[in-house]
Amino acid sequence: MSKIISIHSFRGGTGKSNTTANIAAMLAADGARVGVVDTDIASPGIHVLFNLDESEMVHSLNDYLWGKCAIEDAAHDVTGHLGGEISGQVFLIPSSIKAGEIARILREGYDVGLLNDGFRDVVDKLKLDYLLIDTHPGLNEETLLSIAISNALVIILRPDSQDYQGTAVTVDVAKKLDVPKMLMLVNKVPNTLDPEDVRARVEQTYDAKVGAVLPHSDEMMSLASSGIFSIRFPDHPVTKGLRSLVDQLKD
Repeated sequence: MSKIISIHSFRGGTGKSNTTANIAAMLAADGARVGVVDTDIASPGIHVLFNLDESEMVHSLNDYLWGKCAIEDAAHDVTGHLGGEISGQVFLIPSSIKAGEIARILREGYDVGLLNDGFRDVVDKLKLDYLLIDTHPGLNEETLLSIAISNALVIILRPDSQDYQGTAVTVDVAKKLDVPKMLMLVNKVPNTLDPEDVRARVEQTYDAKVGAVLPHSDEMMSLASSGIFSIRFPDHPVTKGLRSLVDQLKD
């Protein structure tokens, strides 16, 4: 049975798109057919991690939302861009990075209900094992829809007071929407903090399971979104933490 997984954070800058891309790559390396949708329409960016150039984007999520194409026509097979040995496939549905199209979305909006139909259609048409939704930070109608239809939700936060407060709202909403599985991911944890203390504090604060605690990584910063971290650094502690998270999502 196919699974829809939303990856969300209340604030930007938490590493949400990087996490989504790495989860997708790991699932595909395990042999799965994986779809990734960039629903952060106002500030898209995950295509960079998959080395998908603007010139290759024949269609985008924007085109689907405006009735210009079917959802599967906006899916780009980026498996060959990942590097490493990938036995499955990754299909990316990017949002447009054209200024005029972003402005149009901000000005005119779109029918959020189309997203629900599109998610289910692309799972069926591409025979996906997993559909990952890279959400827009914060809480809006699109985010609530994504969470509501998900089989699993990954909520990312940093050990930061602003993150803790905003994340509490997201967790509360997810619980009210009865998401079947919710995992917290604590990212960019300074080496001065004890990971197990951080895990215990977050689980106690939100009464929710922590799937992984990932350390701050200079290698991640140096990579600067120019590729998939887990493929470039397969033995890194960050990669091992992500592996644990992926295994829990597969259960």
